[in-house]
Amino acid sequence: MLKLGFIGAGTVGNALAIRLSEKGYSVVAVSSRTRASAEKLAQAVKGCQVYNTSQEVADAADLVFITTPDAAIPIVVSEIRWHKGQSVVHCSGADSTEILSEASKQGAHTGAFHPLQTFAGVKQAIQNIAGSTFAIEAEEPLKTTLKELAEALNGNWIELKANDKVIYHAAAVTACNYLVTLVKLADDLWQTFGVPRDQATRALLPLLKGTLNNIEHLGIPQCLTGPIARGDTNTVRKHIEALRKEAPDALSTYCELGIQTIPIALAKGKIDENKADELRALLKTGFRRRVRELSESVPDTNRGYVDALPVL
Repeated sequence: MLKLGFIGAGTVGNALAIRLSEKGYSVVAVSSRTRASAEKLAQAVKGCQVYNTSQEVADAADLVFITTPDAAIPIVVSEIRWHKGQSVVHCSGADSTEILSEASKQGAHTGAFHPLQTFAGVKQAIQNIAGSTFAIEAEEPLKTTLKELAEALNGNWIELKANDKVIYHAAAVTACNYLVTLVKLADDLWQTFGVPRDQATRALLPLLKGTLNNIEHLGIPQCLTGPIARGDTNTVRKHIEALRKEAPDALSTYCELGIQTIPIALAKGKIDENKADELRALLKTGFRRRVRELSESVPDTNRGYVDALPVL
């Protein structure tokens, strides 16, 4: 049976080790920067032993997952004497297998296995990882092994090349992290009419869940709703004017997102090119006005930075 080891006992390491153990995989070794975190993981995984060093984990396992912070991965790899034929995998979304080159030089198989999921804490990571999509970068025979691991976790997998990783990760950040930012901006707007942030978030959650449900079941572009989807320039104009007065810092974001939404509305077929041009001109005007206002409000020494903002 394939013996798995983990170097790093954070959110991803815990989620993979615990879930793979539940699926019958033999997780035999773990080490971490703090022994307490390694011991906590080992307590949750039958047959897993805590080791003091990364080398001991590598010596005990056939397949070693490096689930440390990304910056530490190449350091960890360079400090280990790898055995020919064993496998070492990192779980970074943005880095390719090139950061495992020291292991490859010693004859180890190298790969990347990134769960496309959000992990805010260990408990959430364990709950969320099953059913995720896993981005795999590896050569055979390790590639097949990683696909089997993804399927064991009830997940899907995609194959990536080294030069795909950064854009892949940027897409994940856009869909996940910046959704948080957008909700925060919406919460801020609710505070202009006196609703506290926590109450605003609770009120917006059903809307967010409904939107995700529409994306899942209708797909893009059919899931798009709202004033741009229906070509309602009057409402968009009202939004721009209200934001200029009440929340000017949000105006440029609103306009940029609106411009990016126009092609989706066109694809849905509810607006024509003339209406798209009208919306685009309205949103560009709102953006430019905000840039001018910023330019007028900053000292001359910073004017060059503001002038460099894109004119959409």
